[in-house]
Amino acid sequence: MSTTPHIRSSLFVDGEWLAPRDPTMTTIISPSTEQPFGAAPAGSAADVDAAVASARRALRHSSWTRASGGERAAAMRAVADELEARGEETAATVTGENGMPLALARVAEGRGPAATLRYYADLAEATPHEERRNAVGGRRVTVVRREPVGVVAAVVPWNFPQSLTMFKVAPALAAGCTVVVKPAPETALDAFALADAAEASGLPAGVINVITGGREVGAYLVSHAGVDKVAFTGSTAAGRAIGEVCGRLLRPVTLELGGKSAAIVLDDADLPQVARGLS
Repeated sequence: MSTTPHIRSSLFVDGEWLAPRDPTMTTIISPSTEQPFGAAPAGSAADVDAAVASARRALRHSSWTRASGGERAAAMRAVADELEARGEETAATVTGENGMPLALARVAEGRGPAATLRYYADLAEATPHEERRNAVGGRRVTVVRREPVGVVAAVVPWNFPQSLTMFKVAPALAAGCTVVVKPAPETALDAFALADAAEASGLPAGVINVITGGREVGAYLVSHAGVDKVAFTGSTAAGRAIGEVCGRLLRPVTLELGGKSAAIVLDDADLPQVARGLS
């Protein structure tokens, strides 16, 4: 792992920092300065294979899926504590990557992910693994058992990268799943804050894996035979393609697509009023 704040040369797989199979790096350009802000591995299919294999091993052999809801909740809160401790640095990284105002980044990207993780930790603790319910007529009993769906591929966009990562990762962890996170190449650096937090908290190896790369890496991850569920936020066009792949594979997929508040602002517009209307 690089010690230079804005260059991350390793991927987080199986609880370790591993050199990518392809040494090519992707330069991240700050939209505020239009200058290089940092760099992250370009990624490859081999890196995806390694991350998915790690997540599958953790699913089969680690204590994670056998843990009680309370045990998972405790581990999730430990990760949340580590994320919160890194919140200011993470917010500054996101601002450098995508130009988000720092005041917003501190809330949405610095503190928000930890809060989301704690929310789902509470749900994991409060939700029983198994329930027995009386069937219609009361003569039979239905057993409802909650089990993890498996390995979740979390493909994240660039606009609110940490918040949208946690919207995918937190419920997956609460359910006992393992995760492979693939951030947008424009905001690859902040994803390693989650990897740092997972490592520092002692989360079992393979439960969270972080790989980086572009469109081809994401497409390969989505279609990978070792993935059981896909969660994607991004463009409608990309979501349509992902939906087609998952439909063909009969693979569960969650898609959050498109944007909001689209508008054309003319020269004579009252800008403060428009800004309030689009917020």
